[in-house]
Amino acid sequence: MGWIATIIIGGIAGWLASMVMGRDASMGIFLNVVVGVVGGVIGSFLGAQLGFLAPGGGWISYLITAFIGAVVLLLVINLVQRGRVR
Repeated sequence: MGWIATIIIGGIAGWLASMVMGRDASMGIFLNVVVGVVGGVIGSFLGAQLGFLAPGGGWISYLITAFIGAVVLLLVINLVQRGRVR
């Protein structure tokens, strides 16, 4: 996938994850993209290790794995910042 598509899908995944985790008010567009892209890396790694991310699965599979990875990343951030999961 190209860099522009990665940024767009990462931004969407980061925004959705921040909405689900209740952190949307504290995060701007830039942090949504960063969380989504990093979450995409985490989600792709986990998906490849667990065997549910098939190569050439299309943008939907990347969006789903980026969303899952971004939620995991926000859970870890919540644990570090507050000492508990929201």
